[in-house]
Amino acid sequence: MEPKTYKTKSVQETYSLAESFAKTLKKGDVIAFFGSLGMGKTAFIRGLAKGLDISENVSSPTYALVHEYSGEIPLYHFDMYRVSGWDDLYSTGFFDYLEMGGIVAVEWSENIENALPEESYRIEIRKGEDEDERIITIGGGRENDNTCA
Repeated sequence: MEPKTYKTKSVQETYSLAESFAKTLKKGDVIAFFGSLGMGKTAFIRGLAKGLDISENVSSPTYALVHEYSGEIPLYHFDMYRVSGWDDLYSTGFFDYLEMGGIVAVEWSENIENALPEESYRIEIRKGEDEDERIITIGGGRENDNTCA
């Protein structure tokens, strides 16, 4: 899918964009997040969870490395901030999760870019002109995918 860029002006708008995007996802999809600290990656993933009808509270898995959320399609939320090599990556169980039929959302994908499946969605979030404004670019994924509204 050709990258498409969205501008949100609040956390709620980011959340709503993610909720819409979640409706286009299928079992086995991988979403790689790129962006610096505090850009709203976890907020986006909260919106994904809502769009996947997951009612559990979503929090950053910085210390746990992965959080699992149950739903019709499970969500596996990784934080790769502390991952610095293949041994670290294997210890997270990342490759096993890719085969489990859920949606895999990966924060700090910069640290594992060479291990991401070729058809991963790539979401870059960066700061806009205002404090709460975010520029969100969504690309990658499978051919002929729909994008969010």
